[in-house]
Amino acid sequence: MRQYVLTKINQMSITPIIPGDEEEPIYNRLFWLCYLANVMLVTANAITFRFADLVTYLGGTEELVGDIVSCGLFVALIARFFLGQGIDRYGVRLLWALSAVIFVVGAGGMTLCRSLGWEIFALRMCFATGIAGMFTCSVVHIQQKVPHHRRTEVIGSLGSSGFVGMILGTQTSDWMLHSFAPGNAQFYALFGIPAFLGLCYFAIVMYVTRNDIHLRPRVTPAAHQLLFRYWPGQVVVVAIMMGLSFTVISVFLTRFVSQKDLGGIGTFFAGYAVSAFIIRIVTRRWGETVGRNKMITLGLMGHAIGHTILPSITQEWQLIGPSILCGFGHALLFPAVVSLGTESFPSHYRGTGTTIVLGFFDGGAIIFAPILGSIIDRWGFTPMFYTSAFVMTLTATVYTLTANHSLSKDIAVPQQQELSVSLEETLEKGVPQEVATQCTQRG
Repeated sequence: MRQYVLTKINQMSITPIIPGDEEEPIYNRLFWLCYLANVMLVTANAITFRFADLVTYLGGTEELVGDIVSCGLFVALIARFFLGQGIDRYGVRLLWALSAVIFVVGAGGMTLCRSLGWEIFALRMCFATGIAGMFTCSVVHIQQKVPHHRRTEVIGSLGSSGFVGMILGTQTSDWMLHSFAPGNAQFYALFGIPAFLGLCYFAIVMYVTRNDIHLRPRVTPAAHQLLFRYWPGQVVVVAIMMGLSFTVISVFLTRFVSQKDLGGIGTFFAGYAVSAFIIRIVTRRWGETVGRNKMITLGLMGHAIGHTILPSITQEWQLIGPSILCGFGHALLFPAVVSLGTESFPSHYRGTGTTIVLGFFDGGAIIFAPILGSIIDRWGFTPMFYTSAFVMTLTATVYTLTANHSLSKDIAVPQQQELSVSLEETLEKGVPQEVATQCTQRG
């Protein structure tokens, strides 16, 4: 029955949908509230880039920093699989709000943590899990509100909020470190402010989702089953590389700048954020025109070249060059990877699909954080930067040679395809026999 109905629909001649002016605007109040929430989230996260300073202040090593970060991300990765299924079963609202609460617990707890025992590991787990959930839910929520062919654009536009938050967060953390005496006062501010921003974020989430209605699928397969069934392909490796790059930038670069006495890290992240923001605006429609595979290749090379330059930096202003290159890479990579990866999953499993794709970001950090920390402890920062640059260059080369370029561009989905997919999803969820019979008779 299922195959017969789908075959009949595929035989229909239906005119494709051409995107036009009649579409509802995607940059509405909902979008800008989500934008503001993401600015708060990334600002809070960027302030805590000084987490490595807390660990070393308490007597820890760079390798221990990597271990704590990796442990937190490992738990966040596991949580993502349950998060995705939770979104599909219970809706975005519940999981989004719960993630914000977990984040507040993790950040707020850091203000009181003054030992390197199990407490700091547990709080980092809460912190990382909360961020993973908050960010994932925002992406899922906004994807549900826009046309298929504009998902890469809207993900990129929403993601630009992160660069605004990065500027605000890193500048704020630099100001705190220079304004407060070294010690507890600094860390009260560095983690207390993020906790407060998390509470504001929670309030926005409750407001923007107040009218959401969730239709629960009849059957929700396990995350690993969906992963194997709708495997995203080579984009998985690229997602892992993004985790590697962001670990270098957010965890170890602050220590590199401090060790070389270059001043604040704010200069790098200001350049990173401004360049990424501008590139996002300029290239927001590249998913439809240039193609996402080319965006991925260019993005990987931007990061690789930026990391190659960093070891030679001797003055603070010289951070601007690699920051622009890394910002360029981030601006192209994130929307291309997320849209291309989640596209493999049916819409009613989009929550799980999104968490799986984003989970590979965490996977990259889990794999490389302890490795890079160990390299720094043994041989210094220069080999660490060159290692990350080499791995990303190799990935860019392999991806370019093996990617399926026929799936590169976002296009308006034809009505025939939309109808077929919609019916397939309905059949997968389960439909009354009489409905299927009527469809067959009309075909």
